[in-house]
Amino acid sequence: MVVAPATGLALPSLEQAYEACRQETAEWAKTFYLGTLLMPPAKRRAIWAIYVWCRRTDELMDSPEAQARPVAELAERLDAWELRTRGLFRGEVADGLDRVMVDTLERYPQPLQPYLDMIEGMRMDLTTTRYASFEQLYLYCYRVAGTVGLMTQEVMGVDPAYTSAPWSEAPDTSEAAVALGIANQLTNILRDVGEDRGRGRIYLPQEDLERFGYSEAELLAGTVNDAWRELMRFQVARARDWFASSEAGVRWLAPDARWPVWASLRLYRGILDVIEELNYDVFNHRAYVPTAGKLLDLPRSFVIAQAR
Repeated sequence: MVVAPATGLALPSLEQAYEACRQETAEWAKTFYLGTLLMPPAKRRAIWAIYVWCRRTDELMDSPEAQARPVAELAERLDAWELRTRGLFRGEVADGLDRVMVDTLERYPQPLQPYLDMIEGMRMDLTTTRYASFEQLYLYCYRVAGTVGLMTQEVMGVDPAYTSAPWSEAPDTSEAAVALGIANQLTNILRDVGEDRGRGRIYLPQEDLERFGYSEAELLAGTVNDAWRELMRFQVARARDWFASSEAGVRWLAPDARWPVWASLRLYRGILDVIEELNYDVFNHRAYVPTAGKLLDLPRSFVIAQAR
């Protein structure tokens, strides 16, 4: 029996804890989960562990229970979570989910900073409900999503063909990894505009609303008009540009990571296609790629992964 030093409580086995991560990923991130199933077992388990850490971080702010709490209490929770996260990098374990993160960090060493940056992104949600410019929104997107690319790039690995020669230097995949996270978060923002307004948050840059002549009052009312559609066309194009920027880095990845990353990239980008098919009415409809569409795209992603 393994006991957590911090609490003195018995911990589940690693297998049990990883299975809990698998189940949580499958329930809450269906498209992402499908991509992880294309990975070797060791890598997919590590990705599940990182996803669950990210989800636990997000839940500190966005769970229904958390939204009923005062800002000061949420800030204290984030402070405590930062201390606990720093402890993970020292091998400190309080529960089974901590245990899989420590195991993942031992197998795939990585820096602490992206994890601290994500927590800073959660802190932004404590006080920031509007973004004047895309530059301001970019910082938020980097912190809450671009960091995920940095967290997972050591798990993905680099193709040995680029590093096997004595004179070779491993390519830096960080920029592309961050770009994919930014693209995913921009897609989330467009998909979830209706939900976010219910929490009093508007992530679309204020400068863009002004540029297209669409008011905040109209957004809060869920008005779909020509100005809204033009605004959304612009936002969708911006998100696609970030997806395109991320593609360049996929070819550097280890062969067993290229297919799952291409699959996840293409499936998530498919949400933008659905938003267009809905004529940009994300207030009354949720944009998602049906399961059949996901399965049909997997062979295409495989072919692309082999060719690039």
